[in-house]
Amino acid sequence: MSAEKSKKNAAKTAAKAPAIGHEAPSRANELRAAFLQYFADNDHVVEPSAPLVPRHDPTLMFTNAGMVPFKNVFTGQEKPSALRAASSQKCVRAGGKHNDLDNVGYTARHHTFFEMLGNFSFGDYFKEQAISLAWDFLTGTLALPTEKLLVTVYVDDDEAAELWKKISGFGDDKILRIAGSDNFWSMGDTGPCGPCSEIFYDHGAHLPGGPPGSPDQDGDRFVEIWNLVFMQFEQQADGNRIDLPRPSIDTGMGLERIAAVMQGTHDNYEIDLFKTLIAASVDLTGVPAEGAEAPSHRIIADHLRASSFLIADGVLPSNEGRGYVLRRIMRRAMRHAHMLGAKDPLLHRLVPTLVGEMGRAFPELQRGEALIDETLKLEETRFRETLERGLRLLDDALEGLSSGDTLSGEIAFKLYDTYGFPYDLTEDALKAKGIGVDAAGFKAAMERQRAEARKSWSGSGEAATDKLWYELKEEVGATEFLGYETEAASGEIVALVKDGARVDKLEKGDHGIVIVNQTPFYAESGGQVGDQGTLSIGDETVFSVSDTQKKLHGLFLHDGVVEKGKLLRGETVSLSVDHGRRTATRAHHSATHLLHEALRQVLGTHVAQKGSLVEPGRLRFDFSHPKPMSAEELKAVEDLANAMILQNSAVETHLMTPDEAIARGALALFGEKYGEEVRVVSMGVAPESEKAGHAYSIELCGGTHVARTGDIGLLKIVGESAVAAGVRRVEALTGEAARGFLGVQDARVREAADILKVPPDEMIERLAAIVEERRKLERQLTDAKRELALRPESSEAGSGSPVRDIGGTKLLARVVHGVAPKDLRGLVDEAKQQLGSGIVAVVGVSEEGKAGLIVGVTEDLTGAHSAVDLVRVGADILGGKGGGGRPDLAQAGGPDGAKADAALEAIAAQLGAAPESEPAPSASRRAGQA
Repeated sequence: MSAEKSKKNAAKTAAKAPAIGHEAPSRANELRAAFLQYFADNDHVVEPSAPLVPRHDPTLMFTNAGMVPFKNVFTGQEKPSALRAASSQKCVRAGGKHNDLDNVGYTARHHTFFEMLGNFSFGDYFKEQAISLAWDFLTGTLALPTEKLLVTVYVDDDEAAELWKKISGFGDDKILRIAGSDNFWSMGDTGPCGPCSEIFYDHGAHLPGGPPGSPDQDGDRFVEIWNLVFMQFEQQADGNRIDLPRPSIDTGMGLERIAAVMQGTHDNYEIDLFKTLIAASVDLTGVPAEGAEAPSHRIIADHLRASSFLIADGVLPSNEGRGYVLRRIMRRAMRHAHMLGAKDPLLHRLVPTLVGEMGRAFPELQRGEALIDETLKLEETRFRETLERGLRLLDDALEGLSSGDTLSGEIAFKLYDTYGFPYDLTEDALKAKGIGVDAAGFKAAMERQRAEARKSWSGSGEAATDKLWYELKEEVGATEFLGYETEAASGEIVALVKDGARVDKLEKGDHGIVIVNQTPFYAESGGQVGDQGTLSIGDETVFSVSDTQKKLHGLFLHDGVVEKGKLLRGETVSLSVDHGRRTATRAHHSATHLLHEALRQVLGTHVAQKGSLVEPGRLRFDFSHPKPMSAEELKAVEDLANAMILQNSAVETHLMTPDEAIARGALALFGEKYGEEVRVVSMGVAPESEKAGHAYSIELCGGTHVARTGDIGLLKIVGESAVAAGVRRVEALTGEAARGFLGVQDARVREAADILKVPPDEMIERLAAIVEERRKLERQLTDAKRELALRPESSEAGSGSPVRDIGGTKLLARVVHGVAPKDLRGLVDEAKQQLGSGIVAVVGVSEEGKAGLIVGVTEDLTGAHSAVDLVRVGADILGGKGGGGRPDLAQAGGPDGAKADAALEAIAAQLGAAPESEPAPSASRRAGQA
C-alpha cells in the first residue's frame, strides 16, 4: 500500500467513522477479530497463536512476544510459508528476564498473561508500508482521533521520521526522537537488529505522566500501544553492523492496551474481559473489588488466565522449571483468594467464565477445560493446608518486627523446607507489611542443605555413573518434557557424556549421551520404550538417538552416535522424534489400557497388571490369573477391546491425587511409584461403567497415547502363556503390525487351501476328514505291526521259535521296530495271553536308536519270577538304570538300542539262573486256601 493511498483511505475512513467506543470495535474479542481481518484483507496470512512453551527456542521459558514463533524465520534458519503474516499471540512473562509477577495486580498494565497483536513482513514490505498499515488501522478501522496519538523514532532514523510526516501529517512536535535501547531492538548480542518506532496514546491531562523521553514518562497519561521494529541490520561479533539483504518488519500491539483505549480507560483491568472475570470472582467471594481488596481480585483474574493457558498448553505444576513458575502463579492467586475469605477452592470455579470469554478464539481452552479445572482444584486444595499452617508460623516469626525490618533467611528457609511454605509467598505476604526477607541468608541455608545431601548421597554406595547423574541433575535441573504436545522441538545442550565422563564435545563416530534443557523424546518408563530419532544442527551435524532413558526422576538421556559433524556443549539442536515409531508405540500403549479393562470384564476383577512392554511392533501384558485362558475368553477380550477402538472416543488426560484418581475408578500400574499428583488417562465410553463419566478405562499413566481410540486401528491377540505361578501373559499387535500379521495368516490359509484342493471356507471340514482318515490308518498300522510281531516267523531275537523253554518256564523274547512305545505294553499283554503261562520280554527300538524294554510275567509265575528284577537286568545292558513296575509287568529303557538282543539274552540267562520252585497256586487254589 502506498503512502498516498494510505492517507486517502485513512481520510475516507475517518470521515465516515463513528465516534470512538460506538460502532468501531471496542470489546477485546471484536478488536482481535478486526485486527486479524484487516491484515488478512491486506494479503497477510493469519497464523494461529503458537503454544506458550516455545518448541523451537530453548533459550526462552515461555513465549513472551509475538515474534517468538517467527524467530527462526527472521534469522534465516527457516523459510517462511508466506512473506506476510499476522497473529494474535499468547504471551506469558513470569520468569527469567521478563518477570512481571510481583507487579501484577498493583499497576494498571502489568500482566503475567497477555495477547500481542502483530503483523510481520519477511523481506517483503518495509518501513513505509508498515507505517501506512499501522496508521490506517488505528485512524481508519478504529477511528482513533489523530490528536490523541504521537510517535517515536530512533534518534538517527531520519527515514522513519520523514515517512511519519508524509503519512500522518505530523510535525516534529509529534514525532519524538528517542536514543538508546528503548527504540532500538536486537535479537541478541549478534544477529538481526534495527530501529523501532512506537505509537503512543494520550489518555488525557487528568492523569499524571509526560511524553516518552521526558523525566515523568512512566506515568499513566501517555501509553505505548504499538511498536514497529524495522529489522534492517545484522549485528556482527566484531561490533559492526551490516545491512540485511532483505529488511523485515516485526510489530506488536498489546490487545489489552488497545482495548483499554477503545473502552475509554487507561486501566487494562477495566476492560470487558477482565471486568467479566473480576465480577465472577466478586460473586463467588462476596467481596467487592474496591479499596484494599481490588488488587486481590485483579491478581486472581490475571493469574487465572496465565494458569489456564499454560495448563492447556501442556504445563503442569511441579517443583522445577516451567512447572515451578506455573505453581508460583497459581499459589499467588490462591493466597489472594484466601485473603478474600474464600472458604473453598476458588480458581477452578472461574474456569467456565474464562472459557466463555476466550474459548472461541482459543479452542485449546475448550479442549482442556476439564484438565484445567481438575489441576486448579487439586493444587488449591493441597495449597490451602500449606498456606494456613505457614501463615500461622509466619505470624509467630514476625513478633518484634515492623515496617522496614528484615525477616531472617534461616526462618524463611525453615518455613520452606520444614513446612512447605514457598519463599516467594513469604516475600509476597510480607510486602504489604513493609518487611523484607534476607534472600542471601535463604540461599545460604539452601546451599548448606544441598551440600549435606550431596555428602550423604555420595556415601551411599551408588555406582560412579549414578553419582555423575546426581551431580548433573543438581547442576542443570530436570529436563522439560514437551513430548505430550509435539514430536519436534529445539533444545540447548546442557551436558555431554562419553564413556561415563562429562565432555565438552562429541565428534563424528563417537557414541555418547546428550542432555538438553527440553525435549520431545519420551524416556523409557512404565513399560513404554524410549523414543528414537535425531538431534541435528542444520545439515552439518546429525546425532542418531537409539534410545532415551531417564535418571533421577527427570534427567533425560539421549543415547546415540554422532553420524555427521560434531556436538558442542551450549549449542542449540533441533530434536525430531521418529514419527512412525512413536505413532506405533502410542497405539500399542493405548491398546494395553483397553486390553487391561477387557481382561477384567471377561475374567474378573481379580485381574491386576503385573508388568508390561510397549514397543512400536508389539505389546506384552502380564496379569494375575490362576489358569490358562480359553479360546472363547481370548475372543471375548479381543472383541471388547476392538469395540472400544471402533467407538473412536477421545483419549483424555486429567491431573489429580492418586487417592482421588483411584476413588474415580482409575487403576494403578504395577511397580510404579506415584507422587502427590498423577496423570490420569481415560478412554472409551461404557454406559454401564461405574468409573467417572462412564469411562471404559481409567488408569494412572505418564506415557504417550493416541488422540482417539480409533487411532489404534485394530487389536489382535497373538499369544497367551504362563509367566509364573498365578501370572499369565498376553501378547498382541495393533495397527499396521496387526494388519501385517493377519495378512500373513490369510496367505498361509490360502496356501493350505490350495494344497488341500478346496476353497478356504471348506478347509476345516477337509482337514477334519484327513485327520480322521489318518487316525484310522494309524490304528490299522498299529494292529498290523502287533500281529506281525507276535507271529512265530517274525522273531527278531534269532532263528527258530520265539518261545523258549528255560527250566520249565516259557520265555517269549522279541525285538521290534516301528512300534510306538505306548503300544509295547499292549503287545506284551497279548503275548502273555497267547502263552497262557510264561514270561514275555519285548524291546522296542526307535528310529533314533533308543530302546524301550517291557517284561511281563503271567500271574501263575509271579511267585517265582519278578518282572521288576528281570527288566533291570535288561536295562543294564541297554545303558539304562533301574526300571520299575509290578511283579507282573515292569518297564525300563536305555540309550543303546543296538544291544537289544543282548538285553534279551541277559534276561534269559537270569531266568535260567533262578532257583526252581513250585508254580504259584492258581487263583482258585488261593481262593480256597483263603
